[in-house]
Amino acid sequence: GELGSRAGRIHEDVEQIHACLSHSKSLSDEENLKLFGKCNNPNGHGHNYKVVVTVRGEIDPVSGMVMNLTDLKECMQAAIMEPLDHKNLDKDVPYFSEVVSTTENVAVFIWDGLQKLLPQGILYKVEVHETEQNVVVYKGEETIVK
Repeated sequence: GELGSRAGRIHEDVEQIHACLSHSKSLSDEENLKLFGKCNNPNGHGHNYKVVVTVRGEIDPVSGMVMNLTDLKECMQAAIMEPLDHKNLDKDVPYFSEVVSTTENVAVFIWDGLQKLLPQGILYKVEVHETEQNVVVYKGEETIVK
């Protein structure tokens, strides 16, 4: 089969986020802050997640790109960095007050946020790497845990 000359090109972009999942309930917020700094994580729950976002679509004949990379970065900033980076997910992100803050759900949260910002149909997958071994891939319907 012949591939159309303008068939989808895939572009991946990566962001690092640091998020926290817990802090000591027995201390006041002020004490937590003093003790644990910006990330309240006495249980060692501060995570550095690596998020890989893949977009694909037809290459724009004018720009030669699927989408402007600056725009993609801005969307990722708004959907990933602003709501999640250096946050205590369970306390600071309303979504996670009702949803368990597993890596799988972080992937879904990021997907939903990006879907609202990116051009329709361009988002292909979101990967959240919690560790080298623990990677969650979300493509909008099923979650694949590698």
